[in-house]
Amino acid sequence: MKLITSTDGLAATCAHFATQPFVTVDTEFMRETTYYPKLCLIQIAAPDGSTALVDPLAPGIDLAPFFALMGDERVLKVFHSARQDLEIIWLQGGLLPQPFFDTQVAAMVCGYGDSVSYEQLVNDVAKAKIDKSSRFTDWSRRPLSEAQLTYALSDVTHLIKVYEVLARQLLATDRGAWLDEEMAVLTSPETYRADPDQAWRRLGGRMRKAREIAVLMEVAAWREAEAQSRNVPRGRILKDEAVLDVATSAPRSIEALGRLRSIPTGFERSRTGAEILAAVERGLARDPATVPVPERSRPRGGGNGALVELLKVLLKAVCEAERVAPKIIATVDDLEALADDDAADVPVLHGWRRRLFGEKALALKAGRLALSAEGGRVVVRELPDGA
Repeated sequence: MKLITSTDGLAATCAHFATQPFVTVDTEFMRETTYYPKLCLIQIAAPDGSTALVDPLAPGIDLAPFFALMGDERVLKVFHSARQDLEIIWLQGGLLPQPFFDTQVAAMVCGYGDSVSYEQLVNDVAKAKIDKSSRFTDWSRRPLSEAQLTYALSDVTHLIKVYEVLARQLLATDRGAWLDEEMAVLTSPETYRADPDQAWRRLGGRMRKAREIAVLMEVAAWREAEAQSRNVPRGRILKDEAVLDVATSAPRSIEALGRLRSIPTGFERSRTGAEILAAVERGLARDPATVPVPERSRPRGGGNGALVELLKVLLKAVCEAERVAPKIIATVDDLEALADDDAADVPVLHGWRRRLFGEKALALKAGRLALSAEGGRVVVRELPDGA
């Protein structure tokens, strides 16, 4: 196995891949010490047996031919669990692969479970085993070992068979359109834009007071922008616990900031401490009427809790019968909204999800559907009118 380390070599390789109906793609990266992922290796394979390992860390290499291949609409790009791979391509290449296929999403539609691992999928579909011993090695160190290269290449060579089998299953069951929604999310630039102004949403689920949320919005936005500019993990700037403590207590002086247990000793007197206090002041200056206070979550197990549990049973029964993963049909939040309102604006009441499950859920709520146990399985039965 040989690494491609030159732009000319990459261009020639990608020119060949551009003649193929599809290519399988994977990346190895590191992000433990950075905000943005550091691309360390690119693996590509094609159905004609050709393969490539590309070293993006090679001095002077230009990845433009690879990004051109990713944007070539004549070639389908196949990934498994592609979100982080696509984030890297978006950040470094300014584009998202088109057309695109994610075998993890396809596996859910084909009944392999909610989050089937790649190793299990390869074992079940390609009848092969992957040696994962190199998975957590340092991919940024050079030279890469033969074991690392073998492992990396196996990820894309086995993916060819996985894709071909799943594509046939989708064609046989006429479920190809079911993937469109998920693929659209993965290939939307909005999925990968880390807007500092939206950073508070990761942490604001339990907050209800407008004043606390206003401060959280400013402190979280400051931390996100700082992490991006310095290219370090958020926690290196300020840990989540400290961000929440600051939002709740809203310290307005160095002394008040220093009294928070989650703030390291002496931190409050640094430049960073002054910036946190400035963010607090910006939050307190916000008009409370403009602060998006989240709706209070429904208590689990209370109110419509019994109905939600019944809908969960129905969902599991339908998914077992149809051989599709529950996760791709409805979330617990969807079921809770549906339990409250027959006209809730949730995906499960639209399109193919409604036809597969939503109509049955509404019928169950209306007493037109019954669940019973037979032979250790849940059976769904329509009730006659007037029953």
